[in-house]
Amino acid sequence: MAANEDQEMELEALRSIYEGDLCFRELSPVSFQYRIGESGDPKAFLIEVSWPETYPQTAPVISMDAFFNNTISSAIKQSILDKLMVEVEANLGTAMTYTLFEYAKDNKELFMEKQPVNTVTSVSNSIAIGTPDVPASKKKDKKEQLSKTQKRKLADKTDNKGELPRGWNWVDVIK
Repeated sequence: MAANEDQEMELEALRSIYEGDLCFRELSPVSFQYRIGESGDPKAFLIEVSWPETYPQTAPVISMDAFFNNTISSAIKQSILDKLMVEVEANLGTAMTYTLFEYAKDNKELFMEKQPVNTVTSVSNSIAIGTPDVPASKKKDKKEQLSKTQKRKLADKTDNKGELPRGWNWVDVIK
């Protein structure tokens, strides 16, 4: 089989395997991204695999330069790429994109064990810096502030108990 036929078969297989998977993204018919880990996970990372003309006889181009990976140190990125390239060498000549993604998913904890967890600061932390941490139960609910004229009008409408008189909203049927 020609390289293009192999690529077409693998493309069809990838589309059927990852149909509906939110982690998988096809950038073009020869370029794919896969997110390893959940979107909120600080140890999640994104792998991009691109096929050259002669793939699968030659190695695919594996990249971790996506913006999603900015929180990961360059040493860890290089370590992941090195481990993936060992897997590429073992599978050279066969369709390996699915194998690479699954290998990365299976070894995610091993890849990211030296990655510090606290490098990502959430937006809510940066917003809440100036406010004191008071539990919700101790916060006082503010009552609606009325102006003097609003209070006077309310007092004029109500009786001495603060209730509206009987029939205040009735409609006069016969005039």
